[in-house]
Amino acid sequence: MIKKLLLFFVLVLGTYPLLAQTKTVTGTVTDASDGSPLPGVNVLVQGTTTGSQTDFDGNYSIEAASGNVLVFSFLGMKTQSVTVGASNTINVSMQEDAEQLGEVVVTALGIKREEKTLTYAQQTVKADELTATRDPNFMNSISGKAAGVEIKKSSSGAGGSTKIVLRGNKSLSGDSSPLFVIDGIPMANNKGGQPGMWGGVDAGDGLSAINPDDIESISILKGSNAAVLYGSQGANGVVVITTKQGSSGKTTVSLNSGYTFEHFQELPDLQFKYGANGNAKESWSTTPGDYASEYVEEFFQTGHNFNNSVTISGGTDKTTAYFSYANISASGITPKNKYQKNNFTFKQSTKMFNDKVTVTSNVILALEETENRLPAGYYLNPLTGLYMFPRNRNFYDFQNNYETFNTDRNLYQQNWFVVDHHQSNPFWIINKEPRIDESKRVIGSLNVAYDITEKLKLQVRGNYDYAVKEFEQQHAATSNSTNVHPKGAWDYRKYDDQLVYTDAILSYDTDLSDNFSLNGVLGASYQKTIYGDGVSVNTGTIGLLYPNEFNFQNLPTNVQVNSTFDGSVIKQGAFANLQFGYKEMLFLDLSGRNDWASTLALTGNDSYFYPSVGVTALVSEMFTMPEAISFGKLRASYTQVGNEVPFNRINPQNTVSSNGGVNRNTVKPFLDAKPEIITSLEFGFDWRFFQNRLGLDFTYYSLTSTDQFIQVPLLQSESEGGFTTKFINAGEITNKGVEITLSATPVKTEDLQWVTAFNFTKNTNEIVDIGPDDDKVINLGSSEGYQSKLVEGGAFNDLYVLKFLRDDQGRILFDAGKPLRTPTTELVGNLDPDWTLGWNNNFSYKRFTLGMQINGKFGGKVFSQTESMLDGAGVSQRTADARDAGGVTVNGVDQTSGAAITTVAAETWFRAIGDRNGVGEAYVYDRTNIRLSQLSLGYNIDVSKLGLPISAASLSFIGNNLFFISKDAPFDPELAMSTNQNAQGLDNFNLPSTGTYGFNLKVTF
Repeated sequence: MIKKLLLFFVLVLGTYPLLAQTKTVTGTVTDASDGSPLPGVNVLVQGTTTGSQTDFDGNYSIEAASGNVLVFSFLGMKTQSVTVGASNTINVSMQEDAEQLGEVVVTALGIKREEKTLTYAQQTVKADELTATRDPNFMNSISGKAAGVEIKKSSSGAGGSTKIVLRGNKSLSGDSSPLFVIDGIPMANNKGGQPGMWGGVDAGDGLSAINPDDIESISILKGSNAAVLYGSQGANGVVVITTKQGSSGKTTVSLNSGYTFEHFQELPDLQFKYGANGNAKESWSTTPGDYASEYVEEFFQTGHNFNNSVTISGGTDKTTAYFSYANISASGITPKNKYQKNNFTFKQSTKMFNDKVTVTSNVILALEETENRLPAGYYLNPLTGLYMFPRNRNFYDFQNNYETFNTDRNLYQQNWFVVDHHQSNPFWIINKEPRIDESKRVIGSLNVAYDITEKLKLQVRGNYDYAVKEFEQQHAATSNSTNVHPKGAWDYRKYDDQLVYTDAILSYDTDLSDNFSLNGVLGASYQKTIYGDGVSVNTGTIGLLYPNEFNFQNLPTNVQVNSTFDGSVIKQGAFANLQFGYKEMLFLDLSGRNDWASTLALTGNDSYFYPSVGVTALVSEMFTMPEAISFGKLRASYTQVGNEVPFNRINPQNTVSSNGGVNRNTVKPFLDAKPEIITSLEFGFDWRFFQNRLGLDFTYYSLTSTDQFIQVPLLQSESEGGFTTKFINAGEITNKGVEITLSATPVKTEDLQWVTAFNFTKNTNEIVDIGPDDDKVINLGSSEGYQSKLVEGGAFNDLYVLKFLRDDQGRILFDAGKPLRTPTTELVGNLDPDWTLGWNNNFSYKRFTLGMQINGKFGGKVFSQTESMLDGAGVSQRTADARDAGGVTVNGVDQTSGAAITTVAAETWFRAIGDRNGVGEAYVYDRTNIRLSQLSLGYNIDVSKLGLPISAASLSFIGNNLFFISKDAPFDPELAMSTNQNAQGLDNFNLPSTGTYGFNLKVTF
């Protein structure tokens, strides 16, 4: 098959070189600074498609004739051209090109700019850093590699969603997620349903559709300063994904195959010494026993992840093409959990009309299917029954016989020792309540670029992003009666997501004089999004007509089949950017954009303008610097960005209820709404020393979000027409922070090189104003004894829990022998870290490479409902230790008699502070953790000795989330139960964190 594909590309792209009067030219390409060999240098016969690459030792071989010109090109080096003479050997020494070295980056709208001219902070992560350890969720690979980026991974496993926030949360009622862009064009990243404290399953997001092997680089535009040209959708920053494309010359085929096995990092610390009293469901006996413990670990299996891809690239100087196919096949750590993804990508670019017109098209197809993704929360979660099972019972009886036949009902029913509102037989859930999630997605784009003159260019682009998503869970009859009718239940949803985008951009680049330069961009864009357009059914406790028949015909008449529609937004924009340069040392950047948003229709404010101004000074070009300073830059920028209101906020309508009645809308039309405004001020510098061997990039930013959308109760005088609440523009949130990147190449010799970088982030969030009601509270998520809410003077993700009631001396107050708790939740900290640090290292020694990423989060709090429940059920190790010790030592006092209390019986204590609604203070933990998050050890094989048609090959040992260096919490605090705005930092029977270990082989032909 590969040979046929190769032949096809050879014939179509014309890559056969003319062999007449040619000879074999060989040589070595080295770095002029230290004489070390340069692998991966492109060598091309000018004017032809004949090309080659240097191997690991800098050697190359190419067919060329006398008089031909060989062109040597390599990122960061000056391109060199050498004419072939009589000699068959041409050695080249390449010099560093300061204009290229890490300087050309992709910015907003896919526009490439020299990094030195940028007036804001941005960071770029290259392809090899994304794919080095083959994480199925490629965005997780960015964690720690860029300052100012907060990433939390869903606990749901492969294909799960990812929470990404740049420079803090900015909206009281909206979303603070950044915009994701592929090759300059926005992509749909609609996030599906998310679990909460009562249950639910992560339905994934749009990012999982991307094949990481197709990515050339990811540029992170952290603030609105960088993303202003994208308009309101870029208000929270932009993640720009640049994909690979074909290159002229010899057709190249790459095979990349990886396998990793996956294992849980840690489970709750459980006891198996004490069982239940009689037939109780809790394990509160005080008589020790020798009970089986293996069944908990045995429930979790070894996961297997297979990641394979093939890419084909080639072309002529007129047409290039790129094709890839990738497959991920993963089985999770819980039984019957599987994830499959197939990606197809085809990208071509053709030059026409004397190379003045370039037409580029790209098609991405992604097919995903997930089986039995594990839920989180109390209900329909196999982990509750697994962890809380009474120790004196035989678990294997229920595992091997999770169902028994009921002759009266003529069906199989769940076999479990108790009918309980949040416990079920884990194997009944796995086998009789299956869930399947499917996504079929296609992204097609067309780009026509016309070089009108050498200085004036026009680009017109169009993109269509379409996805069909289907989610189904069948609950067999006799499942947990809290959620499921005795005849069973059916949860089903199928919907479409669509995004249509087009823009036209006119760019002009010229030198106004010997001293002044001008770069201008003028454009307009149109975008329409439709989310969640489909149908859904949820029978719940209403049930089915006949047991275990999961289809529309079997729905009772009082079950509503819902037409779903999450929203549609049309945005139109006109934008301009001017950059003035003076002597390539001083740059002034002016930007402006006007948006028209459909969600602000009827308000008179549906058209809104916002500006940006920035300045960059290259100090090293202005003044003669000491020899040790290679580069010095100062930058500053000021930006305002508008953000429209969400869908259906202005004039909400009545809806139809399940019984055929009307649900009257009680929210007053918001006809005076204004767009939310985010004002950003940023200062920074970039200094490099010792011939770029040491670099320091510093940024300080201050973001202020005003005119938030806040719902408030109506005054009695306003409550005409049946309305009870309304929305107003009020509120203010600030985010202030520091981002520091320290990069260095401490060692660089012919054989050994060490490149290292530290990324430091500190963000301080404050809710300055929450509206006219100073006592107003916005609840972001709550559990029993836990609450995350927004209050004036506080911060996003403040954590509130029920605390011990104490006297003035700090002693816990008791009544009737039981500890007392506060009547309401109180602030105990914040879920966000005080600061984060990522340390990235890359070593190379001859043919060996070593990559290592260490990530640290310092400060912040997290909360575990799991630990509270385990204590209340008497199954945690601490409850056994307390029984062994004869009780729990406390510093307490009886509130009536004033008598000191120093010891409390274990069951009394843990039933009081644990269980569903205990004293949350006891289950708050420090979020601080340091881990080895990525490791890759590779060897570049010397293919010249194999005698095979292979140009490069490497074999690597790879690992993700290998182990914790330091951690306080009894679970992984970076694993998110929900990647939405709510329930952050909550552990409520989440799937445990996992580590992956394995190998990867990459071969290039």
